[in-house]
Amino acid sequence: MSNAIVSFSDATIYQGGKKVLSNVNIEVPDGGFVFLIGRTGSGKSSIIKTIYGDINLENGLGSVADFDLTRLKNKEIPELRRNLGVVFQDFKLLPDRSIKSNLEFVLRATGWKDKEKISERISEVLEMVGIEINTDKFPFELSGGEQQRIAIARALLNNPKLIIADEPTGNLDPQTSLEIMKLFKSLHEKGMTLLMATHDYNMIVQFPGKIFKCENGKVFEVVAKT
Repeated sequence: MSNAIVSFSDATIYQGGKKVLSNVNIEVPDGGFVFLIGRTGSGKSSIIKTIYGDINLENGLGSVADFDLTRLKNKEIPELRRNLGVVFQDFKLLPDRSIKSNLEFVLRATGWKDKEKISERISEVLEMVGIEINTDKFPFELSGGEQQRIAIARALLNNPKLIIADEPTGNLDPQTSLEIMKLFKSLHEKGMTLLMATHDYNMIVQFPGKIFKCENGKVFEVVAKT
């Protein structure tokens, strides 16, 4: 348990007063690659929202990056989230800002002030995700795959302990999805811890990792068929 970045034990997750999942027992070890699968509405996003403090954990035990979710105070949520990098299905890039401004915004919001260090860090994360573009471009000028690479770069900016990817290939074509999955795999091989929610089971069998499935209000571990 001591090396787990995320740990839930006998947890019950509620959303909007309704019980979504019970008996949640999940562990994401430091350096692990864990998949969370299940149909739309099965509870994957509820787990992710609980991890980054958007949903309170009312029953059971839960911890993320040494934060006790059962005792998490509102004032602690920003600090918790600085340990996490989140990648969404719909990218969530700010449409009225250039790529450079999108990335600068995150760094400045988390306390970076030195212009030269900000510029250096942006260059580093863009290289990490394997993209060379004019950062003065706006999100709408990029392809879906390029936008998702920028979103992944944004998630990496503050050297998070955990990358959470919520349906990161949901808006992408199969070939681009494969390329994005290969990128996540390469990040994992460099030592990063990843938790990925997806309903694309065919994709994850190509990328070994622990798999938890949400179904009928429960979560259980499954073994991928090769």
